[in-house]
Amino acid sequence: MSEFRMDALLPAEMATRAEYLGVRKAEMPAFTMFMLALLAGAFISLGSIFATTVAAGGMSITAADGVVAYTTGLPYGVTRLLSGLVFSLGLILVVVGGAELFTGNTLIVMAWSSGKVTGRALLRNWAIVYTGNFIAAIATAGLMFFSRQYTFGSNSVGIAALKIAVGKSDFGFLQAVALGILANALVCLAIWLTYSARTTLDKIASIIFPITAFVAAGFEHSIANMYFIPYALLVKGFDPEFMATVSDKVPNLEVLTWKAFFFKNLIPVTIGNIIGGAVLVAAIYWVVFLREKKV
Repeated sequence: MSEFRMDALLPAEMATRAEYLGVRKAEMPAFTMFMLALLAGAFISLGSIFATTVAAGGMSITAADGVVAYTTGLPYGVTRLLSGLVFSLGLILVVVGGAELFTGNTLIVMAWSSGKVTGRALLRNWAIVYTGNFIAAIATAGLMFFSRQYTFGSNSVGIAALKIAVGKSDFGFLQAVALGILANALVCLAIWLTYSARTTLDKIASIIFPITAFVAAGFEHSIANMYFIPYALLVKGFDPEFMATVSDKVPNLEVLTWKAFFFKNLIPVTIGNIIGGAVLVAAIYWVVFLREKKV
């Protein structure tokens, strides 16, 4: 009779679990994988919506003689901390609710390194999941645009959304790669920690601090950016009346374009995310805990 243990799994056991889950993910039927990827794209977008709204709370709005003035209500670091904390909702929904997230699935490299998943199956998973995440994030951005939630808080939510997107659209290529590496190292560490969990509360606690850290530090997550930037682009491109009201509150708005979204953010950040998750987390833990089994 096996011994029952309430303690969290130890790292070596976590590695075995990561390998097992990698095989399951890679062997999942394509339709199921795609549907779960749609959910993950929507879940991460919900975390992004929450973070954008809280970031707007960093502005205080005062009116005098009919003139609206925007001033910073919280220090930069505090606003980033709060935004990161609430953004954790996205990965909590993915892990606890069950969904397929491209950035987290870079951990399948552990099963691939052990020879339990083929390179073709790994790339199939990444391609299907990335596509599903992208479609759902864009669809969520469209739904949010039609909700006009960006006009809430005397337009402060929309201003925050535009500022976030502008900041993400003006990176150099290497900078975006580096920010992507750092982001997904933390995302995959959050997922890695959930492999030790025995309860739902364990999983939630494992997620909060790494995800809060990556958002607070300003690192870049490709799936979140599939929502953040297209949402702002929709507002910029299809609500000229709103833009006429707020454009002077958003510096460098001209850098926010679809071309910048793909070439200055999404592509380099995706490359960085793959390196951060597959190399800095999956490969290192495989070498430490699973390499001897393979040899």
